[in-house]
Amino acid sequence: MNIWLALQDPNTQWVLMGCVLLGISSGILGSFAFLRGRSLVGDALAHAALPGVCLVYLLTGSKSIGLFLIGAGIAGLLATYCITAISRHTRIKEDTSLALTLSVFFGIGIVLLTFIQHSASGNQSGLDKFLFGQAASLVSSDVITIMIVAAVLIIATALLFKEFTLLSFDPGFGRGLGFPMGVLDGLLMVMLLMSVVIGLQAVGVVLVAAMLIAPAVTARYWTNKLSRMVVLSGIFGAFSGVLGTLISTQQENLPTGPTIVLSATAFFLISLLFSPHRGVLARLVRYLRMRNKVLQEDVMQALYERLEEQIKSRPTSVYHGFNATNLAQKCGKRTTIVHKALRDLEKKRLVSGRSQTQVDAFWTFTPDGLQTAHRLVLNQRLWDVYHMNQNQYHDLEIDLNQEELAPQLSSEALSLMLSQLKAYDLTPELPTHGGVSRMLHPSNQGGLSL
Repeated sequence: MNIWLALQDPNTQWVLMGCVLLGISSGILGSFAFLRGRSLVGDALAHAALPGVCLVYLLTGSKSIGLFLIGAGIAGLLATYCITAISRHTRIKEDTSLALTLSVFFGIGIVLLTFIQHSASGNQSGLDKFLFGQAASLVSSDVITIMIVAAVLIIATALLFKEFTLLSFDPGFGRGLGFPMGVLDGLLMVMLLMSVVIGLQAVGVVLVAAMLIAPAVTARYWTNKLSRMVVLSGIFGAFSGVLGTLISTQQENLPTGPTIVLSATAFFLISLLFSPHRGVLARLVRYLRMRNKVLQEDVMQALYERLEEQIKSRPTSVYHGFNATNLAQKCGKRTTIVHKALRDLEKKRLVSGRSQTQVDAFWTFTPDGLQTAHRLVLNQRLWDVYHMNQNQYHDLEIDLNQEELAPQLSSEALSLMLSQLKAYDLTPELPTHGGVSRMLHPSNQGGLSL
């Protein structure tokens, strides 16, 4: 069926609107559940709703959607109380109490569903739809109910955004400020329950938890700011509802609920691969760049130290540089890898070799390369001195994650480290201006001389 024709159908319009509202509310609340480490809460509440639906049918004999939702809500509240009580009053951790509650309530629901199916008046048609959802059965009254509940949830989240942020990141600090963190936690659980209940008919017991978590996890890949994450999560939830609904209209008997969940999963996979900061491809690119950077620095340091050794052993000799094999032995890497690093450094005009085609070319520094290598070696040896005498420098505020050490030092501390370098005979020997720096360019075909 053509998508435009499908959108002309009033039933499709109601289904689309209901799924969009469900995606927005679930995505927004799911962000806080995800940050609180309660990804299983939605799953537990959804599975706990099944016995509530079955009990309402047994008590009333009616298949009213409104009554079903009331029963699901009551069962969900009971499950919420069980989760909180078990984790608070026993030594069982919260994740275990979630799993216990989910299993027990869902088991009771399946037993009741089977009993209804085999009873004399057991025309349970419609009850099993709560397992996997039946979004196509949404009508205007259902969508209006979803709209009202979703609006209440979104407004409440906006009003309590700061409090929920504090609850998500540092509840202990919130208690110290006097906030009722226990009440806020219970309110968040009730709001999650309401979001789950309105999604049961569309997505079903088994899949509704995915609508809480998938958009939130997807949004987390695109931002480090909570407010943006909440907004993006709602947007991804809405797009999942739209895409899933439209896809389900293109094929007869294609269920809308699972299609919506698959759409949310598709957004997650795209974010996992292509998000600019946290995506797999971006991290791979950063890793490869960092590996090449470290390799080039290791090769430059090896070349610098080889030249130091040569100058110390033969101060009046003529120097021809070093080949890739010699440098590979110095830095403990394969010759082919070292040669590639030398070629990359040559493109940056930091080193130069007298032979442009053979692997055994003799490599030396350009003047710019010598200055760069001097800084690298000096920085590395300053770090070595710092770690060897860490107790002496314990009062310095040193960030170990920073590459450069010298900018973090006072002039007195730097002078002390330089004197220790001299005492350890670790001071970089090659000058960076004049003298050797002019001799280290391979345009001198007769070699390097002092």
